[in-house]
Amino acid sequence: MGFVFVLIVGLLAGTISGIVGTGSSIMLMPVLVYQYGPKEAVPIMAVAAVMANLSRILAWWREVDWRACAAYSVSGIPAAALGARTLLVLPSRAVDVAIGVFLIAMVPVRHWLTRLRLKANLWHLAIGGAVIGYLTGIVVSTGPLSVPLFLFYGLAKGAFLATEAASSLGLYLSKSVTFERFGALTPDIAIKGLIAGSSLMSGAFIAKRFVLKLEPDVFRLIMDVIMITAGLAMLWAAAHA
Repeated sequence: MGFVFVLIVGLLAGTISGIVGTGSSIMLMPVLVYQYGPKEAVPIMAVAAVMANLSRILAWWREVDWRACAAYSVSGIPAAALGARTLLVLPSRAVDVAIGVFLIAMVPVRHWLTRLRLKANLWHLAIGGAVIGYLTGIVVSTGPLSVPLFLFYGLAKGAFLATEAASSLGLYLSKSVTFERFGALTPDIAIKGLIAGSSLMSGAFIAKRFVLKLEPDVFRLIMDVIMITAGLAMLWAAAHA
């Protein structure tokens, strides 16, 4: 029954993250920790995240902004590997607190910056990729951190979901390879990650029909809710670490 529950939550998480571009790790991670323990849950989630991002790319293939993806990934991929190596020797509680506070604070800040009509360019994406990539290697999920960056770049709906997923795919692949290299990703854990990731992939394709019907204001509102929830979830995780 526990395994079935993982698949059900994964399907729900994949659908929600397929709509707003983030949230699957935050929703699925507590279930994985309960089912498999924290030591296995992190690499399992890394594998599942690879599949979740791949599914969003397949669902929105024609919408990907490859220039933005390249700018973000060129610094983010090596930074994610460095962060994953750091995770294996450094507790991440303080990082969880900082990111949780940042995510919650970013909601009013993002609205304020939007009113100023600031725009991000490719250089900003490259700098953001390095910072977010490193943090992605350390903590379970930094998906909400990339949300304002890609929105400031001017992406929305399918283009945002596809480009953010394509950019994150390289980061999670880098993280998974690092785990495997240092013995934290065994074949058994990899299989569990592939099974959990399959439910996330199914949810992404279910989400596509909802995204196409969303108004921009509703899309942004859902983003805000997810970011606040993600921030609170990280603070809760840090408090109970």
